[in-house]
Amino acid sequence: MFWQQVVNGVTLGSTYALIALGYTLIFGVLNIVNMAHGEIFMFGAFAGLVLATKFNLNIFLAMAGAMLAGAVLGYLMERLALRPLRRRASSHLAPLISTIGVAIFLESLALRLFGPQAQSFPPVFPGGLLDFGMFRISYVQIMILAISFGLMLVLRFGLAKTRLGKSIRTTAENIETAGLLGINTGKIIVFTVMLASGLGAVAGVLVGLAFNAVEPTMGVTMGFKGLAVLILGGLGNITGAMVGGLILGVAEVFTVAYGASSYRDAVAFGLIIFLLFLRPQGLFGSQEQQGGR
Repeated sequence: MFWQQVVNGVTLGSTYALIALGYTLIFGVLNIVNMAHGEIFMFGAFAGLVLATKFNLNIFLAMAGAMLAGAVLGYLMERLALRPLRRRASSHLAPLISTIGVAIFLESLALRLFGPQAQSFPPVFPGGLLDFGMFRISYVQIMILAISFGLMLVLRFGLAKTRLGKSIRTTAENIETAGLLGINTGKIIVFTVMLASGLGAVAGVLVGLAFNAVEPTMGVTMGFKGLAVLILGGLGNITGAMVGGLILGVAEVFTVAYGASSYRDAVAFGLIIFLLFLRPQGLFGSQEQQGGR
């Protein structure tokens, strides 16, 4: 029973980590919290659902299409809602309010396009569970774990080792200095927002597969959980987002297994509050913000 819940918790937590990575990337580069990230996550789930059901694409192609759709939404958001405010040197609250407006618009648009009902993906893998004695795991869970951890590792390696990744980290550290070093910070910001949105869209498809339900309001709850993971791990910290997501997922699953399902969010967020009392800057944060690293 214990190890079964660990597997379930890590599977759920890996999707939370992907959502939180989107928040982390944008916060690291732009120093704002993107309140529309949950709705982009939701639109990604619907994009994958439409590609899988209406166009009969396999789940991997549908996921790639969802990632592309999320990246396009990220580009439009940066172009229309963030860039004009950044150029006018507005206050830090202006982009936050702007992303809230984008979130409300996207949720209303989803309700109009897809209706309020929950919809589900077609069966991805026929068959049952793989039995390992101490726990059992489904093929869908294996796919979720493989894709989530694969994307996290690729992102971690890309930020640390590639020229583009180093440009993102330099821009996150100090945008003025990055410009003086010859980095095209405008393009880096656009790419970062698109990357973050694409990761959120993939997470939407994975969550839709995990819960077998996609609905227009799913972005609100998941968006807040991603935001909580961002704070728990440390603002702008990639490793913190990964670990924080796993902690939240395991805490939720153990609450349901050994407590009551109605308290899953209360216990999980209570744990986050307790950990922040011990370490206010987050698990991997420092007293001075280390953006994007």
